[in-house]
Amino acid sequence: MWQYPEIDPVALSLGPLQIHWYGLMYLLAFFGGWLYGTYRARKIEPWNGDMVSDLLFYVAMGVILGGRLGYILFYDFAHYIDEPTAIFKVWQGGMSFHGGLIGVTIAMLLFARKTKQSLFQVADFVSPLIPIGLLTGRIGNFINGELWGKVTDSPLGMHVYDPMLQSFVTKYPTQLLEALLEGVVLFIILAIYARKPRPSGSVAGVFLIGYGAFRFMVEFWRVPDAQLGYLLWDWLTMGQLLSLPMVMIGLGLLLWGANKFPLLKRGAIQ
Repeated sequence: MWQYPEIDPVALSLGPLQIHWYGLMYLLAFFGGWLYGTYRARKIEPWNGDMVSDLLFYVAMGVILGGRLGYILFYDFAHYIDEPTAIFKVWQGGMSFHGGLIGVTIAMLLFARKTKQSLFQVADFVSPLIPIGLLTGRIGNFINGELWGKVTDSPLGMHVYDPMLQSFVTKYPTQLLEALLEGVVLFIILAIYARKPRPSGSVAGVFLIGYGAFRFMVEFWRVPDAQLGYLLWDWLTMGQLLSLPMVMIGLGLLLWGANKFPLLKRGAIQ
């Protein structure tokens, strides 16, 4: 059994200015994405370092705006209607990956038009970078002490204080499990798969399948958001519901790349 270390969410205080670990994890994600993106750009036409820097600006806007709006709309709309100022308190958490993905997709579409590429060309370049942000983001969730799993007597559980029960309990550290699967494992899969030239959209397809499958699986151990609970059958969560279309779209992209959808024309999405 592990003991949760009770990490202070504030990394540094400079008078009234507080720098939160959660925000630093986002900065680390973008820096890691820039490093790996710059490395990939050396091997892929027409990419270069300047394009990677421009792309990350678009992606950052998509992640922050899409992630926040996605959480508000998908997970806790009533709360933010009652307390609209809470929208800006991003250091407290409340970012939706699926909302961020929608935001990033819009950002990639705009960037693709600017650089005269197809959406899938940009998505295939970006997809191997995303697990870096998923890794640091889940570590940020862990530091914040949020998104815990269910109570368990498993040796994999972590001893943590539950404010609702006002006592210490043992829970699955599902933030760390997601960091491992969605961050480390998915990064390795994509890094290996993307080494060779692939049909347009295929790298993005592998990312969608990998993330969707890992997230769907972890949700069985993760406690659903209190304001939502289970949506159906006492096990289906919002995270699982939003992950299913990702897997289906990812499979569609792989089939398309394998020429199983002859009616679709490559480059149709510009």
